[in-house]
Amino acid sequence: MAPNEQLALFEYASPSGKPEKPPAPSPALRTENAHNNGPIPTPPPPSLPDGAQWRETVTSLQTIGFVLLRSRRKSIGLQVNEDGLRVTAPRWVSLKQINAAIDDKATWILAKIRHHQERRKKLALADTQWHDGGRIPYLGNLIILRLGLETQTRFHGDTQAPKPDDALLIGLPANADHRRVRDSTHMWLQARAKEWFDLRIRYFTHHHPDLSINRWRLSNATTRWGSCNSDRNIMLNWRLIHFEPDVIDYVIAHELAHLRHMDHSPSFWREVGRLCPGFERARDILRGQDPASLPLLQGDF
Repeated sequence: MAPNEQLALFEYASPSGKPEKPPAPSPALRTENAHNNGPIPTPPPPSLPDGAQWRETVTSLQTIGFVLLRSRRKSIGLQVNEDGLRVTAPRWVSLKQINAAIDDKATWILAKIRHHQERRKKLALADTQWHDGGRIPYLGNLIILRLGLETQTRFHGDTQAPKPDDALLIGLPANADHRRVRDSTHMWLQARAKEWFDLRIRYFTHHHPDLSINRWRLSNATTRWGSCNSDRNIMLNWRLIHFEPDVIDYVIAHELAHLRHMDHSPSFWREVGRLCPGFERARDILRGQDPASLPLLQGDF
């Protein structure tokens, strides 16, 4: 690639054809960037797919790096994942058109990139909890992990009414690898989730016999808290066990309401309100959380 072709990625062309500086971000954007410690970094991934190129373009918001793949598709595709922005474009589409498409979607792209970066930070922080003395949320209370005291995992407290600083005694040595601690804790949490969710589903269906389900099971989804299909089968994310009972009840009511309304219409939300009055607070709590980045830390809880 010639030097001028590389430079062209960092310039805007004026009507005269001469390079000029890109437009300055709006005052609102400058305020947002200052609040978030400046531009969002968009570094290249550790490796590139076969046939891919790493490029950068200056948008009206900031410089954005991206992986470019040429294909036989008929339009430009933009995808943001853990490695950043990937652009798939037909071979006949020019770099100028690709850069224009990125600039047009820059706000969406940067929001997605920031989401993935914050999620990675939460996951990294969550990993620091898997040790003796670590704290994880269970039914709305932060409990303490204790290692090296028992040969079998057991809970020191009431599993259905935990108190802050109750202890989960894990049957592992004090110096156990954090992955073994995590996996043992997850197994215990999943067992408690199955027990608690079953009790609450039975409560709702007993008090609302018109809402019968076929079956339910635990989910390990990374983006959804629950689901309900037309066969009247319900799935509930086991990570809900981290939250207080009111939040779990809201998700159960949400899925049960889908038995009557397989949409999110006003009628659906009225049904949720009938089953779970005052559900709005629980809904707001979940809107700020990502199943894949749990457990929450004390500062987020």
